[in-house]
Amino acid sequence: MVPHIRPAQLDQWLQDCARHAPGVTPIVLDVREPWEFATASVQPQGFELKHMPMASIPARLHEIPRDRPIACLCHHGGRSAQVAYFLHRQGYEDVVNIAGGIHAWALERDPSVPQY
Repeated sequence: MVPHIRPAQLDQWLQDCARHAPGVTPIVLDVREPWEFATASVQPQGFELKHMPMASIPARLHEIPRDRPIACLCHHGGRSAQVAYFLHRQGYEDVVNIAGGIHAWALERDPSVPQY
């Protein structure tokens, strides 16, 4: 089972990550297409932002560290949920999905993020 968090809960997730893995920087894995990433993106604050389109994940799995917490992000949360489940099935233990995606991020965390 992969947990889902809302963008408004990200700060709490980051605090939980720091408690469970001190000194380890979590990753927000943005799985949207390049044009989407160019249209609207988040500013990394307390996490590393890694852009990797969903279709490229299986071939690039070796680029995703297994020892860092990962929160998957897409437009509304559907693709990121699929990637989070895929990573979980591949043995990644600390993975969450950001429910509502970047759309909810703009509403709940940062209104400067463009909506599309």
